Amino acid sequence: MELRDMQKAVYQNKLDHGFNVTDVSKEFCLLYGEAAEAYGAWLKKQSSLGEELADVAIYLLGLSEILGVDLQEEIEKKMLVNRQRRYEIINGVLTRIDAE
Repeated sequence: MELRDMQKAVYQNKLDHGFNVTDVSKEFCLLYGEAAEAYGAWLKKQSSLGEELADVAIYLLGLSEILGVDLQEEIEKKMLVNRQRRYEIINGVLTRIDAE
């Protein structure tokens, strides 16, 4: 299943269960909460880490669909940008070098 299909499936699941699909601020807060839970699971070396990361992805996919953003397309574009960036260690710090 492609990411864009997952995005639509996550949104449909929200509709099917009567979950929020209109309050964008709430969705950002819930996404933040899920990221915090994933971080907590990682810190505590809990076996639930994968599940918590999945929750983060699910909330992000749902929010993307609510906002009308094709997350797959945006990730592909951003990965291209990131691949073209160049970095150099300057004074012991990895620093992005902007193209001129």
